[in-house]
Amino acid sequence: MTVEKMAEYLWGLPEQFASILEQGISLPVKYQHNYSNIVVTGLGGSAIGGDIIRTYALQKAQVPVIVNRDYDMPNFVNSDSLVLTVSYSGNTEETLSAYHHARTQGAAIIAVTSGGKLADIARQDGYGVVKIPGGLAPRAATGYLFAPLALIFEELGIVKGAKTDLKETVQVLKAIREGIHPGVDFPENQARVIAREMKDSLPIIWGSSARSETAAMRWKTQINENAKSPTYYNIFPELNHNEIVGFGMPKDLLARLVIIILRDPADHPQVKKRIEISKEIVRSHVKKIVEIQAQGESFLAKFYSLAYMGDYASFYLALEYGINPSPVETIDYLKAELAKA
Repeated sequence: MTVEKMAEYLWGLPEQFASILEQGISLPVKYQHNYSNIVVTGLGGSAIGGDIIRTYALQKAQVPVIVNRDYDMPNFVNSDSLVLTVSYSGNTEETLSAYHHARTQGAAIIAVTSGGKLADIARQDGYGVVKIPGGLAPRAATGYLFAPLALIFEELGIVKGAKTDLKETVQVLKAIREGIHPGVDFPENQARVIAREMKDSLPIIWGSSARSETAAMRWKTQINENAKSPTYYNIFPELNHNEIVGFGMPKDLLARLVIIILRDPADHPQVKKRIEISKEIVRSHVKKIVEIQAQGESFLAKFYSLAYMGDYASFYLALEYGINPSPVETIDYLKAELAKA
């Protein structure tokens, strides 16, 4: 995949949501059930939709939603569980293994995939399959991977208003990309500015629990995969009970840290106070503090406004380092070695 192709995928994120909204979701009556729990199982870029729907459900759902990143299923999964198996390629070995465990444990299963083995076995076993467009890197297909989950939740009555929230997300992202796409140069392009701040530094991403925590994780993983660079994240208020103490030594390393704080107007008032106090604690020790403000009204629009900025910033950071953001050779090597075994 070329640099230009990744730029094309970034630009097309709003259209991914629009495409799934147009396609819609239609589930058999057998999936109408009062589930005691919902598990989204997947890995990497295919799991990000699960993380988003988990935090989205915290605001709207009456049933717990768990994200599973393992070969096995939690022991509590049973006939009252709904398991959403998400694999963009349909061939992720951990997800295929988890699927078999979920089937053995009697769960209702819906597969979200572009094809592969997962689509084949789910159809053979009589489970629902939501087919999404293939051909992208999983991390570039977050709209295709998340929107079906939101529509499934709405279809089953687990959440309300998902379609409306997704439509707002499309509009917010279209507005944001006008200012950060590759045709907008430094310093007018905020994502390019952030990338230059992060270059030759160690980014630390701070979000807030139940609001921007998954956006912070998304920033981390996008910088990892696109810029091939180490990055770490944490969330308020938890980080005020441990990480905040760790800004004493070593001073030469601290001087290369760039703290990126993801802000949401809906953050708890005490979290807002914690952010301000924490900034003052670390300001003299680190290279830079950057704050990103969420845009939009709904949880989904605000989440994706923060995540989208990170997607583009990680893309530009790769360009700052003179590398192609698209390949993930280390992951490819790891998979090849596992295949030998």
